[in-house]
Amino acid sequence: MTGVPAPAAGGTGSRPAPGAKLGAAAVNQASLWNIANILTMIRLVLVPGFVLLLLADGGYDPVWRALAWGAFAVAMITDIFDGHLARTYDLVTDFGKIADPIADKAIMGSALVCLSWLGDLPWWVTGVILGRELGITLLRFWVIRYGVIPASRGGKLKTLAQGTAVGMYVLALTGPLATFRFWVMAVAVLLTVVTGLDYIRQAVVLRRQGIAAERAAL
Repeated sequence: MTGVPAPAAGGTGSRPAPGAKLGAAAVNQASLWNIANILTMIRLVLVPGFVLLLLADGGYDPVWRALAWGAFAVAMITDIFDGHLARTYDLVTDFGKIADPIADKAIMGSALVCLSWLGDLPWWVTGVILGRELGITLLRFWVIRYGVIPASRGGKLKTLAQGTAVGMYVLALTGPLATFRFWVMAVAVLLTVVTGLDYIRQAVVLRRQGIAAERAAL
């Protein structure tokens, strides 16, 4: 025995080493700057640039519309890769969970509103698509305590159809291509409604099962 209390012998005892908290904070902060989050940030930054390009020179110049389509296409591509990278390489962060859906809705919502404002797309189409997205977001909060509804194949097809249709409307197309994009948008709207109704069904079932499980536990 030395006769010296353990804390005194070690100088610090069980206290963390100097700078340990700062080091942990630095690691947590560094994890924010991963490739998945950077792609999400790029998509957020592209939103105002896309709007400016789409509305430039009154919104009807084919060159500006083509540049706007380029920004929209980049945003859609980053949307595909950021989620895949985050899940594959364990890069999921709280920032990504919040920022990714915001970026998705921001780029799509701004495109729809601008196209309707320019008169290229009926306002009811914009209302149906944005209303569905808002409703699904509220439903997620409604059932979040009981579980998470996984993304369905129909939901992925809906996203692909919406991105393709809106991208075609961003371009100044004429003739047969303009007619074709009308039908692509029709498919996108149909998938939007069908998948929205299916999500409501799944949410109701999940909530009922959750409530039943809570009652059984009591």
